[in-house]
Amino acid sequence: MRNPGPEPIQVAIVALPDAVISTLAGVFDVLNGAAMMGIVTPGQTPIEVRIVGEKSGPLRLASGVPVEVQTSVDDVSECDIVIVPSILLAAGGWRRDRYPKLVTWAVRMHGRGARICSACSGLFLLAETGLFDGRDATVHFSYADAFSELYPEVAVHPERVLVISGCREELVSSGASNTWHDLVLYLIAHHVGATVALEVARLFALQWHQDGLTPYMVFEGQSNHGDAEIAGAQEWLKDNFSVGSPVEEMIRRSRLAERTFKRRFASATGLAPIAYVQRLRIEDAKRRLERTDSSVEDISWRVGYEEPAFFRRLFKRTTGMAPGAYRRRFQIPDFARSTTASGAADPNEPETTRPALTSVMPRG
Repeated sequence: MRNPGPEPIQVAIVALPDAVISTLAGVFDVLNGAAMMGIVTPGQTPIEVRIVGEKSGPLRLASGVPVEVQTSVDDVSECDIVIVPSILLAAGGWRRDRYPKLVTWAVRMHGRGARICSACSGLFLLAETGLFDGRDATVHFSYADAFSELYPEVAVHPERVLVISGCREELVSSGASNTWHDLVLYLIAHHVGATVALEVARLFALQWHQDGLTPYMVFEGQSNHGDAEIAGAQEWLKDNFSVGSPVEEMIRRSRLAERTFKRRFASATGLAPIAYVQRLRIEDAKRRLERTDSSVEDISWRVGYEEPAFFRRLFKRTTGMAPGAYRRRFQIPDFARSTTASGAADPNEPETTRPALTSVMPRG
């Protein structure tokens, strides 16, 4: 859906008090980047961006930083793209029906052919339009559960970077935080051209999140299930996931029949016991890859696997990346490593020395 004529693509970024300034300003600048940084012919403006809101004038955003709303939605009768930037959910979560004027306007723009886009948690507002009901979408993984409780009609995939849905591919959502980079680059490529998008990405040093968001997601086992026996097993696992035969040890400690324990564990946590153990081990391995220079073989051993080949396969299946690739992406650079005032290593970082084995490590 490229721009068929000389008229620039009209983009409206929605400002509301819950919006995050970094996303709003970043989307604004990058979409303007082709003209602002001289990528296109001087004087050519392929995209025109406006900040719109319930009324024009200054608006204080979630972080307390004011932004100038350039145009009231009352004065925007049509546009090509609507983008709702990231919003910050307060302690009480998202409260519905606070911005009926913005919701009604977004529905009207969609009816007139506009693409409707959310950056990260901006999907909370757009879900109120009903346009995403029965559609696939993505949202920040830390907000996914809260979103699903409010809007069960929308199928959210927090591990995905960008989801494009709708009969005309007119509903676009991006996932966690800086995946707005992928959103704006996609829009530039689709409406202006891939060459321009590549040049914008180069000049702003933006990267597509081609590995998805699974590597960024932190595993936290379900704990508010109300099963005290299973909660006790989970608590024991926090410090003992690397011991030999942890599932068998949990069963022994629980004094439940094996079948009963496994059934109750899966019902409470959503994972079979061995899968839960594997997620804890991989999560610890991720931290060690990020914060130490230990070899993959050593890390495999420390988290509970004697066979590095099995560990590598499991790590990639769980995170979507091989251990080496994960380390290259996420390892803290030397200059940023935590040190104490005396220059010693931060004692809170994982040890790099190998402890003595107390039991044979399982391969499962």
